[in-house]
Amino acid sequence: MHTDTGVFGRSHELSSRRHEQVVFCEDDRTGLKAIIAIHSTTLGPALGGTRFYPYARESEALQDALRLSWGMTYKAAAAGVTLGGGKAVIIGDPAVDKTPELLAAYARFVETLGGRYITAGDVGTNTDDLDIIGRHTGYVTGRSTAAGGSGDSARLTALGVFNAMRAGAESVWGTASLAKRTVGVEGVGKVGRELIDLLLADGAEVCVSDVNDAALQLVSQCHPSVRLLSSVATAPVDVYAPCAMGGTLTTTSADAIEATLICGAANNQLANPLVEQALTERGITWIPDFVANAGGLIQVAGELRSAAPAEVESDVAGIFPRCRNIITAARAEGIGTGAAANRFAERRLDAIPRSI
Repeated sequence: MHTDTGVFGRSHELSSRRHEQVVFCEDDRTGLKAIIAIHSTTLGPALGGTRFYPYARESEALQDALRLSWGMTYKAAAAGVTLGGGKAVIIGDPAVDKTPELLAAYARFVETLGGRYITAGDVGTNTDDLDIIGRHTGYVTGRSTAAGGSGDSARLTALGVFNAMRAGAESVWGTASLAKRTVGVEGVGKVGRELIDLLLADGAEVCVSDVNDAALQLVSQCHPSVRLLSSVATAPVDVYAPCAMGGTLTTTSADAIEATLICGAANNQLANPLVEQALTERGITWIPDFVANAGGLIQVAGELRSAAPAEVESDVAGIFPRCRNIITAARAEGIGTGAAANRFAERRLDAIPRSI
């Protein structure tokens, strides 16, 4: 068994498709500590957001960068865009440590990669931050419309998840509608709130949970009909929508979940590959996160090629038939939806000779 827990070992543990490059960035003047992980440039430059998060240990930051960048490769391949997979993490509390100087220092590291990595927004970063980064490197997307970008990607990310959820509903209940279904949204940040709007407009009953009380109160003020719960993961809901941090689907939670369908915006929802098997054995349909939450990626890919907003929105709507095809393939081949989605992405990756 491979026991090396260093950078190379961790890349091997994730997949036989190892990372091309991992860059450790440190700037004493601003206190910047960042990791940029480039998993693949097979289909194009590696694109992935910058996550600003107070990791307790540097090893956790590295693991997040490796896992998220690997996921971006598959997300881009499945979404049909001409981009590879990358991700960056900045270690620190964005509420305390984020400064224009630190972001500028980070941007200069991105610039040194010469376009092999293009950054965007993620947890802890927003369009204002991307505008600052964009003053020091051209390898950035997702900037504000005032700065020439396409703006925040939350709406289209949520739209993609909603379309994926509709495909899941069609496979489970025979109709591509969430009307009269109870959906539990875990995490009511920007994407979660946008998803709630779409669900309510479709006639769904919504309950939510979040560790941030202020975020919950904001939802309650906007939508008094939405129920606030301490947890939705094991609540009596039809659909569980994880939209916060990843890893909430464990072998333990898989046994306790009452939902028939799982579809959300969070990345890396499965704590380990065995979870999907546990869900399948219980008859629970899981829509792979990297397919469902690709709306934001599709938006910034459109920004890079100067696509019209209507064209981009149409591309995001394409997540519905993509999910339908993946569910159909999984059932026909007797495999999980995650495995079917991986095969879908890998066929596109394997069609192009790997090179650096």
